[in-house]
Amino acid sequence: MITILPTKLVRAGILVTAALIALAACGDTNSTSASGTGPGQPAARLNQSTFFPPTTPTASVSGADDVHQALRPLAVERAFPNLEFNQLTNLAQPDDGSYRLFVTEQGGIIRVFPNRREVAEATVFLNLTDRVSRGHNEEGLLGLAFAPAFQDTGFFYVYYSASNPRRSVLSRFSVSGADSTLGDAASELVILEIPEPAGNHNGGQLAFGPDAFLYIGVGDGGRGGDPFGNGQNTGTLLGSILRIDVSSTSANEPYRVPPSNPFAAVSGSRGEIFAYGLRNPWRFSFDMSLFEKFEPGEPVEIWVADVGQNQWEEIDLVRSGGNYGWNIMEGGHCFSPPSGCPEAGLEFPVAEYGRGAGCSITGGYVYRGESLPSLTGAYVFGDFCSGSIWGMRYDGTSVTDSLLLVESGLNITSFGQDLTGEIYVLSRNAGIYRLTEPD
Repeated sequence: MITILPTKLVRAGILVTAALIALAACGDTNSTSASGTGPGQPAARLNQSTFFPPTTPTASVSGADDVHQALRPLAVERAFPNLEFNQLTNLAQPDDGSYRLFVTEQGGIIRVFPNRREVAEATVFLNLTDRVSRGHNEEGLLGLAFAPAFQDTGFFYVYYSASNPRRSVLSRFSVSGADSTLGDAASELVILEIPEPAGNHNGGQLAFGPDAFLYIGVGDGGRGGDPFGNGQNTGTLLGSILRIDVSSTSANEPYRVPPSNPFAAVSGSRGEIFAYGLRNPWRFSFDMSLFEKFEPGEPVEIWVADVGQNQWEEIDLVRSGGNYGWNIMEGGHCFSPPSGCPEAGLEFPVAEYGRGAGCSITGGYVYRGESLPSLTGAYVFGDFCSGSIWGMRYDGTSVTDSLLLVESGLNITSFGQDLTGEIYVLSRNAGIYRLTEPD
């Protein structure tokens, strides 16, 4: 059950790292149930989801740029049936002509394998278990992104949890000088360290945008209800999407703040912030079609999934400077206070769903592949707990089409997309899956 919200309203979000990988809970263990009342808790009698995605194809719909086939039900199958993994968190493919896929395992391993269905082995590309903390079940190796010029520089970036003190670490690594098919653990250059007051809500998504800047998803610092007040505080990096320039990284200057960042010149705010008011963005992505036509200075939009505290899972279309509402709101509903909350200046989600459809959203990608024409232009996302996978089209103003694509039966920890636009489903159940036409 998905609610489509008016886009001119303003938004709020929560993303519980439960969606991350180790947790299949509906919210934080110290939070109040949906029927509870009191300061900082969800409203007692929320209107449950009012939009029900159809289960049969509808007429063709017009998107922002062209006419698409209507969404229709799909199935899932193992993409690489010979491969098994342990707690997957990412899948990425560098644009280096090698056709390799890279995956991260939460414990600290990056594996690599050729993008062939019959592949028999995924070898270790980089082992970071000596520095990745698993002190909390939401901590670990959480992010991976390859530099746009990876083929020439060999640089790639990872985001992981570390201990003593507890913190999230963004680092650059390079391939080995002796063997370019391997990562060099000794090449680490720490770009950014973010103190973490608790073990959950770590975010961790990394991606280079069409503007060649590095975007980073950071959670609100953890526990339930944002007790540290980070979601609405632009003086901290927590609870935000960050944007930094790593094109000329050095030990003395690990990164630069793009002057176009919305808070770059705001006293008391962190210039790295691109948008804020997030609980724990898991996951975010760019529509790859933007890269083909992007012009410098154009606005950037990011699809972000934000996991709910107790009631509402949400999808946001994040733009520069936006305040996405946490912890004032959860989805499109007041959270603190539970009613009559101030909505001015907030951005509402594009869509949300309640506990009847799942308990922990996992963000995906806009499909741009060729294998499934009915899915073209649709944003694909899922739920860790229910295993449901949905598709949704958005024309820049409103949702024009949506459908429950498949009940996968998987614990969906993440999605991935290759250079051809095909989407992969990463499952805690050890395998990598893909969407396919039903038998």
